[in-house]
Amino acid sequence: MSELHEAAQPMPDGKPVASRDAPVGGQAILEGVMMRGVSTWAAAVRTPEGAITITSEPVVSWAKRHRMLRLPVVRGVVALAESLKIGFRALAFSANAQIADEEEQEPIGGLTWGLTVAFSLALAVGLFFVVPVGLTSLIKDQLGSAVVFWLVEGVLRTAIFIGYIAAISRLPDLRRVFEYHGAEHKTISCFEAGDELSPERAARYSRLHPRCGTSFLLIVMVLAIFVFAPIGLPAWYWLVITRIVGIPLIAGLSYEVIKWAGRNRGRAWVRGLMWPGLMLQNLTTREPDHEQLEVAIASLGEVLAVEGAVLDGRESPIEIVA
Repeated sequence: MSELHEAAQPMPDGKPVASRDAPVGGQAILEGVMMRGVSTWAAAVRTPEGAITITSEPVVSWAKRHRMLRLPVVRGVVALAESLKIGFRALAFSANAQIADEEEQEPIGGLTWGLTVAFSLALAVGLFFVVPVGLTSLIKDQLGSAVVFWLVEGVLRTAIFIGYIAAISRLPDLRRVFEYHGAEHKTISCFEAGDELSPERAARYSRLHPRCGTSFLLIVMVLAIFVFAPIGLPAWYWLVITRIVGIPLIAGLSYEVIKWAGRNRGRAWVRGLMWPGLMLQNLTTREPDHEQLEVAIASLGEVLAVEGAVLDGRESPIEIVA
């Protein structure tokens, strides 16, 4: 295959992304990549010995259990919860795969990962929602109006988020995770373009993707400004409570936005709206090498072995690449 099949849209890095949206999502894990299709998820990891080990499990989307779970906004909350569950299972698999001597080191147990999940969620809620409203409340009397308050809070929240991303992008230990993140994006774009799934072909695609979780989180930070605006300026404890309780609503709305953007990526003005999120992906992705692309392709290949051509033209329960 000598030409890019359906890769009509250039990304800010100058490389193409497919013009269509396929029901495939994924996540970078430790020395590997998790991919999810319509009914299967798989994780491929390169072990310390250099081999690629793969695991896969069937997926029955929670949205199929009841019509209410497929309603707009609600389906976004459901999809996010599913993605978190699968993501941490894949991360646990990748961490255990890196244990060189199984006789001396026990696999990481479920309790440890449960505590990790709880701590991670608490840290995210505290850092991006409680801290901004708390700091802004300290100067509430000087701001003069509810409009100025939620603008200042929103700008502060977004600045904290971008600062956090910028800070962790400098950590050497995370660089390989970001390279696998880039491999995940390139592999998905290669598949969406109908191109041959090989490291050589996947390398030609952009490491940026319209449905990336980084872009999703930036949308969350911005939409929160407008969702919290009608609440006004109640007592500080009500401000904190509303920020925590309102997270599912914001996540659901953000899901709808990124879903719509992914399907309308061919429009120039939509790409303009997506531009800030794509720029932020420059911090959370790095150019992968061919061995990392091999791992990502192995993960997607495991999904395709189960689902095959079913993925083409199918309505997707997955709207966030991550």
